[in-house]
Amino acid sequence: MSVIPQNHVSAWARSFQPADERAPRMVCFPHAGGAASYYFPVSRALAGKVEVLAVQYPGRQDRHREPAISNIHTLAAQVFRALPKDKVGRTWLFGHSMGAALAFEVARLMEAELNETPTGLIVSGRRAPSRIREEAVHRQDDAGLIATVAALGGTDPATFADPETRRLFLPALRADYTAIETYRPVGIPRVTCPIHAFVGDADPLTTLEEAKAWREHTSGTFSMRVFKGDHFYLTARADKVVAEVSQLILSTPSHP
Repeated sequence: MSVIPQNHVSAWARSFQPADERAPRMVCFPHAGGAASYYFPVSRALAGKVEVLAVQYPGRQDRHREPAISNIHTLAAQVFRALPKDKVGRTWLFGHSMGAALAFEVARLMEAELNETPTGLIVSGRRAPSRIREEAVHRQDDAGLIATVAALGGTDPATFADPETRRLFLPALRADYTAIETYRPVGIPRVTCPIHAFVGDADPLTTLEEAKAWREHTSGTFSMRVFKGDHFYLTARADKVVAEVSQLILSTPSHP
């Protein structure tokens, strides 16, 4: 098994490539059950152009001894406190699935607590916070939880095949599903930074209309990009996704 090189910006953030302090920054938030290493290919593809930081949630990989957090607002607050604050005006937030909700809540905290606005927010594979579905995957037994996640195709099957790996993985996975399935923002929360929604055209968890509803959650500009694929379209179409991300970041002026 290859080892992914990484620098610990903090217990919460990983940097996989040398960073140019003049480059814009992108903070990446993994999906439920995901880890910082999921974004290694993105970091490698953007090396030299964008400083990529990948968030590492507790309860997985090198943080497997820490209890996972089962509340989106609590998790967002802890991520916010841990992230560097040196160039918020040159920072993009990118989140996929559960990570999109977290990225949105961290953007809200940046604007509320720091009085600074990130350059942009990219929300992938997640319906807008105002579009609620009643879901209870987190209440399923272990077999049901594994079957649901395996059907989405975003997790290495080896994770479930090895009993020890499965034992370590399941608590964090269940906590993540609890967090996102019980996420209920009050009213229609908004940010002032631009929001760009990415979605697969065959995503069973997010319809195009549910993705388009992110428009209601910003007083800034909004755009939406639709890719061929299901919930994990971004794995199958990594080159196209990275090209879109690069174009967005490098063509948008940062602000102080």
